[in-house]
Amino acid sequence: MAVAALGVLAPVALGGCNGDKSASPSAGGGGGGGGGGGAAGSKPPAQSVALARKDLSGLRVGAEGAGTGYTRRQFGVAWKDTDHNGCGQRDDVLARDLKDVEKRGRCIVVAGKLNDPYSGKDIAFTKAKAMEVQIDHVYPLALAWRMGASKWPADRREQFANDRDNLLAVWGVPNRQKSDSGPGEWKPQKAFQCAYGVKYVEVAKKYELPVTRADHDALQDFLGHC
Repeated sequence: MAVAALGVLAPVALGGCNGDKSASPSAGGGGGGGGGGGAAGSKPPAQSVALARKDLSGLRVGAEGAGTGYTRRQFGVAWKDTDHNGCGQRDDVLARDLKDVEKRGRCIVVAGKLNDPYSGKDIAFTKAKAMEVQIDHVYPLALAWRMGASKWPADRREQFANDRDNLLAVWGVPNRQKSDSGPGEWKPQKAFQCAYGVKYVEVAKKYELPVTRADHDALQDFLGHC
C-alpha cells in the first residue's frame, strides 16, 4: 500500500501505478559522496554493471499476481540473525551503511550519519529517533509475494527478508514513498539509479524472481545511467 510522502519530496499519487514516483535529488543536505555502503553517490564497479545488464536480459518478465494473503509475518522473523554473527540484521545494515557509527555493546547501533542513497539528504541517526533511518527491502516483500514468493517455503521467504544483499539503510521519507513499488513506479535520485538497478537485478536473479515489463524497462534505463 502506497503511503503519502511528506512535503519534503515530490508528491505521489496514492496507490497509483501510473504516477512516476521518485525521490527528489534536492530533498536537502548533501548530494553525493561520502559514507558507507549506502553512500548516495556510490557507483558500482564496471564489472558489476556489465553483469547486471547481462542478468537483466535473462530475467523472466511476468505480470503481477494478486496480493491475497500477504502479511509481513509471511516472511518470518524480522531482522533475524541469519548470518549467525550474533547481531540482528537491522544493526548489521546500520553498521554497514552509516558512518561515524556508535554502538552500545558489540551490536546495537545507537548513533551515526547516513548519506541517504534515495534522496541525497544527510540524516543524523539516533536511537531516540530511530525511524528517521529505516531498513528498506530493495525488492519489496509485498511485491515479491505478488511475483511468486507466495509459493515459496517459509524458510526461503525468511531468508529473502533478511538477506543483506536486499537490505539498505535509507531515510524514512522516501522509504515510505516507495512503499511496495517496483522501479517502474518509483525511482531514487538519478545519482543512485545505477547502483539501485545493479542491486535490484542481483536480488531478482539470486531468488529467481520475475519482473514486470515496466520494471524491466525502468531497470534497463537505470543501468543506462552507469
